[in-house]
Amino acid sequence: MKINQLQIEIDGIDKEILRDLMEDARKPILQIANKIGISGAAIHQRLRKLEDAGVIAGSKVVIDNKVLGYKTMAFIGVYLDKASSNSDAVRELKKIPEVLECHYTTGNWSILIKIICRDNEHLMQLLNKKIQPIDGVSRTETFISLEQQIERQIQL
Repeated sequence: MKINQLQIEIDGIDKEILRDLMEDARKPILQIANKIGISGAAIHQRLRKLEDAGVIAGSKVVIDNKVLGYKTMAFIGVYLDKASSNSDAVRELKKIPEVLECHYTTGNWSILIKIICRDNEHLMQLLNKKIQPIDGVSRTETFISLEQQIERQIQL
């Protein structure tokens, strides 16, 4: 299947708009316009162009997991008994709310998942009762994150 991607030219003004919104997606458009020195309408037109081209995929509220009591972040390498088990395993992983990300990988694991848990006991329960019992999962390898030291998007 061929994916037809539109190439878009992004100039310095587009980059400045994107940097401002990546820093704070709720920043008022007029504040950005005044800073850059163009009209609010021009900002809106540029944003529409960037959205139509798929450069802007959306905006979201970022939750602080620790404030909600989720203090343990872990990465789990999932070994599957065979590659054909992947789609079934991913379908089951999607049912587990603590699974934040799931990646099909090269290397030793078939799947790498990122999960958030309240504590190590919660992590152990997820592993033993929800992740390892999934059909096709032969074993897992868990890495607990001690501290997230970098979190960012691509720099423009």
